[in-house]
Amino acid sequence: MIKSMTGFGRCEAMESSRKFTVEVKSVNHRYLDMSIKMPKKLGFFESAIRALLKEYIQRGKVDVYITYEDFTEESLALKYNGDMAAAYVGFFKQMAEAFGLENDVRVSALSRCPEVLTMEEQAVDEKELWTVLEKALREACGQFVKSRVEEGERLAADLDEKLGAMLSYVDFIEERSPEILLEYRGRLEEKLKELLADHSVDEGRVAAEVVLFADKICVDEEVVRLRSHVESTRAALREGGSIGRKLDFIAQEMNREANTILSKTTDLKIADIGIELKTDIEKVREQIQNIE
Repeated sequence: MIKSMTGFGRCEAMESSRKFTVEVKSVNHRYLDMSIKMPKKLGFFESAIRALLKEYIQRGKVDVYITYEDFTEESLALKYNGDMAAAYVGFFKQMAEAFGLENDVRVSALSRCPEVLTMEEQAVDEKELWTVLEKALREACGQFVKSRVEEGERLAADLDEKLGAMLSYVDFIEERSPEILLEYRGRLEEKLKELLADHSVDEGRVAAEVVLFADKICVDEEVVRLRSHVESTRAALREGGSIGRKLDFIAQEMNREANTILSKTTDLKIADIGIELKTDIEKVREQIQNIE
């Protein structure tokens, strides 16, 4: 089973009048790069969230969005700061005496002074909070992985089709190579006959020239390695797992072999097929960039 690096998962979890919404989405990336956006009050969960995500994700640029809603009436409490109120009253008294004014401060006015009455968020039970958040995270990650697997299956099918086309190009090159030698030998003998007129052609010299030419254009090793790379890619796709980097390396090697074939050939037909081969290798490599 292979997984695409593109995926999406979402979950809402609500318990004890608290609601979490978690969204996880990702795109291609060489490594695992996680970005978590959540309310500041949940900041102490970040390391636990990252550890949980790594259970489901090995590679990709992952964005996680977490929202939190608390519907309980106990989440906020009114707090009275007596020391601050006393300080205000003391200063009001000093001002009245200093300026000869009536100290007419009332409780209602005093309560409106900054920091005398404040709303404070009550401490929450972290264990209870994590229980709900973890449930939402795991459900979202489950959907996220499912979407990655479904996309990965489509990628694998497309890659297998392209690999089959590449093998057909390799077959053509392998079958065409002996024909090139025969054609070269024929052209060489013909040219020598024209040059030598009535003189007989030295078959030994012709054979030696053909051997030199064959050595120059021989692509047997490249063909063997290309077949091996195609089979290695198919085996990796069957094996599954986090194989994106491995397949990317194999694709680079395929491209190197195709370049060598093109540099050696003098045959137009093989050159055309070599270009088609390189085009498909590049398509395969682009698809591989989407695999985890």
